[in-house]
Amino acid sequence: MKTYKPTSKSRRNMTTVTYRGVVTASEPLKSLTHGFKRSVGRNHHGRITTRHKGAGHKRLFREIDFVYNKKDIPAKILTVEYDPNRSGFVSLVCYNDGEKRYALLPKSLKVGDQFLVSANADIKPGNRLPLAKIPVGTFIYNVEVKPEGGAKLARSAGNYAEVIAHDLGYAQIKMPSTEVRKISDKAWASVGEVSKDENRLQNYGKAGRSRWKGIRPTVRGTAMNPVDHPHGGGEGRQGRGRRRAVSMWGKPTGKGQKSRRSKKYSNNLIVSRRKVGKQK
Repeated sequence: MKTYKPTSKSRRNMTTVTYRGVVTASEPLKSLTHGFKRSVGRNHHGRITTRHKGAGHKRLFREIDFVYNKKDIPAKILTVEYDPNRSGFVSLVCYNDGEKRYALLPKSLKVGDQFLVSANADIKPGNRLPLAKIPVGTFIYNVEVKPEGGAKLARSAGNYAEVIAHDLGYAQIKMPSTEVRKISDKAWASVGEVSKDENRLQNYGKAGRSRWKGIRPTVRGTAMNPVDHPHGGGEGRQGRGRRRAVSMWGKPTGKGQKSRRSKKYSNNLIVSRRKVGKQK
């Protein structure tokens, strides 16, 4: 981590991830990038659908390969790059047939290393295999939910899931949230863990840096009036006056409360629910 001299109140506690010696390219490959309009929490009517999002710095979108449909062709890592649209590092890879793609960089790989997407690949960081071929106890990332559906799980910086069992055509996967769920043995996953695990240790240091990221301020419900929030009102500082913490719309939220829909399609695939708070 990089720290700064306390030349101001903002700088005193600010920390950032050190890129020197890690990132090897300052500009992305132009053919794999394009501009895009960020949603900033609004729908097509312009109404807020996700609060606390808006503005932020303009970004260039990198086309990341999460499908990995080039199988049995070795790929070599050419660069390690910063991507403003995700927390982990990305790498430009070149397959042996000459095609270049962007991929999420695993923790232990560097420029010049190779990986392989194959059902017969070795169990080593970066290689991608079906879950049926990955032994129990292996850390994985870029996990598919459905076979050939593209990587959906364990994609953030420093994240990984763990294979803990194989049973009746399913692999039992322990998620970063501690939830254990079943995924088809035919789904694919990459061996290893995502790079930039120190990302969670960053201290933004000032409100302005959050605004650069597109994060708008969050007002506590207890600081509002009763008309604006169920926790609002009262003289001076008040407790919420009710057993459950709720959202602005009265739905249970935060503090480890269960908010999962009772009829969600994947409920029958959950082996054990996630643990929250100190238990985790």
